[in-house]
Amino acid sequence: MRKKLILALTLTMVLMMTAGVLAATEITVWYHSGRGPERATTQDQVRRFNEMQDEVKVNLVELPEGSYNEQVQAAAVSDDLPDVLDLDGPFIANYAWSGYLHPLDEFVSQEMKDDFLPSIISQGTYEGNLYALGAFDSGLSFWGNRKYLEAVDARIPTSVEDAWTYEEFMQIVADLQELEDVKYALDFKMFDVGEWYTYGFSPFFQAFGADLIDREEKQAEGTLNGEKGIEAGKWFKSLFENGYANQNPPGDTEFINEEAALSWTGHWNYNPYTEALGDNVVLLPTPKFEKQATGMGSWAWSITTNSENPEAAWKFLEFVLQPENIVQMTDANGAVPSRSSAVELSEPYKEGGDLALFVEQLETIAVPRPVTPAYPVITDAFTTAIDNIVSGGDVEEELDKAAQEIDDEFQYLGIN
Repeated sequence: MRKKLILALTLTMVLMMTAGVLAATEITVWYHSGRGPERATTQDQVRRFNEMQDEVKVNLVELPEGSYNEQVQAAAVSDDLPDVLDLDGPFIANYAWSGYLHPLDEFVSQEMKDDFLPSIISQGTYEGNLYALGAFDSGLSFWGNRKYLEAVDARIPTSVEDAWTYEEFMQIVADLQELEDVKYALDFKMFDVGEWYTYGFSPFFQAFGADLIDREEKQAEGTLNGEKGIEAGKWFKSLFENGYANQNPPGDTEFINEEAALSWTGHWNYNPYTEALGDNVVLLPTPKFEKQATGMGSWAWSITTNSENPEAAWKFLEFVLQPENIVQMTDANGAVPSRSSAVELSEPYKEGGDLALFVEQLETIAVPRPVTPAYPVITDAFTTAIDNIVSGGDVEEELDKAAQEIDDEFQYLGIN
């Protein structure tokens, strides 16, 4: 009798264990590789998620960042997208328009939505539906070498309202270039040809009063290549012609090696810059030209229409978007936490923190890249134009070609 009871209990335990295994829903998650600490944090969060519960198992697939969008586009065409997809912000509209993304509205409460920065909601929304949510947003501005700025008696502003004027900025750049230890007054990361050119340099066009497209009329002609756009292009080209910036830097070393005095870059350099220069690093608000403009938008999580288990996919996204997990990620990559509740937990970004300026800029002067299915062509056309302009190309000709290419795409898509 006792043997039968033991056997029955054993069989019951086996059946329970088997049922548990069978009940686990497996989902596949694709993400861009990113930098080392960011990659390690994603891997750690997936490991913790898989260990903390047995309902959903995440299979994580890492793709190289440099070719990520191309690989995702190829998978979309072949109907081979994963359950969860990591997408660069400006590409969300294209994927939503193409029918590749599952709306998140059914999963996101109004209370949760209200906790996200407005820029995050704006980035993830297309035609009234929310398709993506990121753990972080981006900060973009000038980082300065304090000792060089003090050497030229430059005023060091600390808020958006207090930023340098155009005239003040140009005088400081000229003065910095005269310093013996400064090889280039400006570091623009020109080695990183691609989306960086659009994210990093379109705010200068917007600061001159131009834009990549007319966002109401859905066309580039007369905006990108209009009077203000040409003025912005000529100004940007002159920075290289005058020797203020290096067209062909060897890599991301100019500011760290103290060869450059001002570095136009983002939050991701907070950790390496402070490690290299310590207290000499200062974050500066975006200068005032005709107006102020800075970049915004970053990678975000989405659920694809290929997923047979969107509820399971959301369970994972809900985990990585918890404030504590958001801060773990932003501590690793230096980015701006995407939720107000997470900002309050973040030492660098909370009020009075070293990077609180980035939050202020996102709330006041950040301009999203155009939310349109045509964005992949917009960014390619603009990147090519900028690359040719700094290489000596004629500004008007290059912007005319870019505008024509963009408007051809609008016409092809039938959305202008």
